[in-house]
Amino acid sequence: MDVSMNLWVLTILGLSALIAIDFFIGRKPHDVSIKEAGIWTVVWIVLAALFGLGLLVFGESQASGEFFAGFITEKSLSVDNLFVFVLIMAKFSVPSHLQQRVLLVGVLIALVLRAIFIAAGAAIIASFAWVFYIFGAFLIYTAWKLIQEARSDDDEEEFEENRLLKSIENRFGVADKYHGTKLFIRNNGKRVLTPLMVVMLAIGTTDVLFALDSIPAIFGLTQDPYIVFTANAFALMGLRQLYFLIGGLLRKLVHLSYGLSVILGFIGVKLVLHALHEGGVHVPEISIPFSLAVICGVLIVTTITSLIASKRQAARDAAGSAQEAEAEQKDSVEA
Repeated sequence: MDVSMNLWVLTILGLSALIAIDFFIGRKPHDVSIKEAGIWTVVWIVLAALFGLGLLVFGESQASGEFFAGFITEKSLSVDNLFVFVLIMAKFSVPSHLQQRVLLVGVLIALVLRAIFIAAGAAIIASFAWVFYIFGAFLIYTAWKLIQEARSDDDEEEFEENRLLKSIENRFGVADKYHGTKLFIRNNGKRVLTPLMVVMLAIGTTDVLFALDSIPAIFGLTQDPYIVFTANAFALMGLRQLYFLIGGLLRKLVHLSYGLSVILGFIGVKLVLHALHEGGVHVPEISIPFSLAVICGVLIVTTITSLIASKRQAARDAAGSAQEAEAEQKDSVEA
């Protein structure tokens, strides 16, 4: 898809305007209700759908299909980010009324960093076609690693600050408590960071780790930088509302890692086949419609099986609690 500089500028201005409206409406710190989160989640999904349909009408069907496949993939991979966001919020004891501001700025930082990743990835792909082998192998390895982590029994998770974040904290210093929405304060004549600024940086920089697999994944679906960027933008900008909407449901998505591993492994195979095809080897290539069907199918099956498994586990826990209560009552009667 040929994208002019004017279209790039208009797209960035349009996204900036949407972000500004979102920020203006929710500028006052407050606890986000389920209704508010649900409305804004629907708004961002509708906007993404309208953008994809616009590509179909004014662009071409392949570009539209690539956008929807990329958007759904990035959205599903972004849901995995929410688990880490929950850990970060708990680590820094972020007040509930400030979490919306933290996520908004943190996601904006993540979007800027991802844009840099996308530009670098597009330049590498344009110069070195063999990089598809590396991307494909990395995605397959990531898929295997996700399965290993999902099968492990270690449920004790804790967020650990990365080196960049620690160096920033050591360089500027951090206040001992939150000061509303202030990012910097004066402490004994020295300008120091507030915990709010630190947690925003934690959200934004931690997302880079997720971009290491999500960016190669979407490049496995399309090599168009414009589609890669817009799919990432729409997926990330709706992530903040999704955090408040399904925060309580995250623990019920027990099979999410398995579903994401299947998706990443599938795209990894697709990348390797594409690289072989580009190298002159006669191998079948996986089409975008088929990729879209596989991605949606895996997510639907994963969600259904997760909810069923969670329901069964809840029933077993309730039965176990009832048995324990009955045993305690029996012991007290005998005593």
